[in-house]
Amino acid sequence: REFASIEEIPDHLENAFIAVEDSRFRTHNGIDPKGIVRAAVVGITSGDFSQGASTITQQLIKNSVFPNFVQETKMEKVERKVQEWYLAVQIEKVVEKDDILESYLNTINLGQNTLGVQAASKRYFGKNVADLTLSEAVTIAGITKSPNGYNPISNPEKNMERRTKVLGDMLEQGFITQEEHDEALADDVYTRIQAYNATYAESQ
Repeated sequence: REFASIEEIPDHLENAFIAVEDSRFRTHNGIDPKGIVRAAVVGITSGDFSQGASTITQQLIKNSVFPNFVQETKMEKVERKVQEWYLAVQIEKVVEKDDILESYLNTINLGQNTLGVQAASKRYFGKNVADLTLSEAVTIAGITKSPNGYNPISNPEKNMERRTKVLGDMLEQGFITQEEHDEALADDVYTRIQAYNATYAESQ
């Protein structure tokens, strides 16, 4: 882990995470009722309850307060979720959005033994987070859902699918233009990642 202040983190990286993880982050009070209802409807109609409805604030709490709750009964999971909701609302009463986002972006697991966007930026691209292009930023944002499954080194095809979704979400939510979307999508970022990874491996 290597800390990066919110001022060092480029807007397009912040917006990539917000677009794909919590589109109403800037306006909700810690929980997202619309997201909860959407996830419940999908679960009831399809039987797939894997869609998350956790806000960035809830994810920060889960990573910081409940990091070891991986094997839970259904009742324990419900109890933890209610605790997350309560704590998220309380935190947002006293902590600014930018401070919550800064903490989140410095603590999330982004694969390859990295925690936070600065460590991930250096591991995958050999550069500081402030220097990430839009294409590189969405690649990192795409890892969050599954640090192993969407790892751009070991699973570039899966990461590419997720990266495409992140760019689509950013376009739909007005964070980027069509031209920026198309340019980022056309960037062969994975060749650079593999090249840097080879250099990194030789240095270890």
